[in-house]
Amino acid sequence: MPRVRRCRYQGCHAFAVLPDHYCTKHIAHETEYRAQREKYRQRHTTRATTWHYNHVTRYRNSVKSEQNKFYHSREWQSLRALVLQRDFGLCEYCRTNPGNIVDHIVPIEWDQSKMRDIDNLVTCCRDCHAKKTRWEQRYYGTGLHNTLKNVPAITDIELINKLMNARERK
Repeated sequence: MPRVRRCRYQGCHAFAVLPDHYCTKHIAHETEYRAQREKYRQRHTTRATTWHYNHVTRYRNSVKSEQNKFYHSREWQSLRALVLQRDFGLCEYCRTNPGNIVDHIVPIEWDQSKMRDIDNLVTCCRDCHAKKTRWEQRYYGTGLHNTLKNVPAITDIELINKLMNARERK
């Protein structure tokens, strides 16, 4: 005997054969129902991933924990506001897009002493920030599974812009 359940269609008391949720009369609603369930499942999975990143990965060691605390401090909010005002909200790397991200020129993972240095901060747009992060991973060796390299710090924004865009042109 097959396993059954009640049809999910409102007011219908017929049986649906598992794994379906609707009886043969209302089976047309099955695809819509499954699509909604999948959409919910994906959103829920994304939330779990975000939670894991925010509560585990960000605090993976004491240095990262301190950095994250700094980014939630009033000091960082003040520095960020000053840099955005100083740069007129324009990306310093591409000079065309408005920017709302404040980036460390020399990454603080590579040099902790420049964390609070306003001369080490610039405004950048989302696209340039992503390019620069990938460039920092190659040049400085920053990132989760990389090891820091013993290379000279580059503070010239024009040079950084050329280097981070050099790979795209090739």
